[in-house]
Amino acid sequence: MSQRLTEHPLLAEPERPLASQRGVSRRTALFGTAGLAAAGAGAWWGWQRHAGTEAASGTSPTPSQGAAPAQDPNLAAGDPLPAGFWDVHFDTPQGTPFNWGALQGKPLLLNFWATWCPPCVKEMPELDRFHREFSPAGWQVVGLAIDGPTPVKEFLAKVQVGFGVALAGFGGTELAQTLGNTAGGLPFTVLIDAQGRIRHRKMGATHFDELAAWARAMGPA
Repeated sequence: MSQRLTEHPLLAEPERPLASQRGVSRRTALFGTAGLAAAGAGAWWGWQRHAGTEAASGTSPTPSQGAAPAQDPNLAAGDPLPAGFWDVHFDTPQGTPFNWGALQGKPLLLNFWATWCPPCVKEMPELDRFHREFSPAGWQVVGLAIDGPTPVKEFLAKVQVGFGVALAGFGGTELAQTLGNTAGGLPFTVLIDAQGRIRHRKMGATHFDELAAWARAMGPA
């Protein structure tokens, strides 16, 4: 079970060792500490990250019609999901089990975010629009919060979304790494097809037009 937080993560435990390393940003140091906190949460957290296309930072232009797939730096090579990916357990912000296994067999947009991450907060309406327009075609959207239940509940009371949100805690950074998040930052978005293959991944904020183009390029759900 992932670690839960009751305080704002940027205010909690400021003296963690990684925060003092030269050239490391506060958020990256926080993520490194989170990985250490998650070690021992089970053998699952020790999975090795599968090799794949390294996530690109920043916003990438939507591929033009007829462009070769290799021109999109966010395009993945159809890497399979890590073994046991569907066996993990998360809770909702209300403390009930999140039905993670029910997502299997359908295309999924998985977004790693946090309330203390400004780009994450900014892109929430874009993700919600994708959910509204593509869920009739079989798409699912899940926001995995690298955060605690209290700030997430407070945020969702102000910014309401129609897609599912689950709590991954800081241990969720390990899951993101297995999916190709080599930088250890947020937000991080992954598109997974119905066969359980990683088709797109992106480090940094995304937007509806980009997500829609990726989904359409993948074909019918």
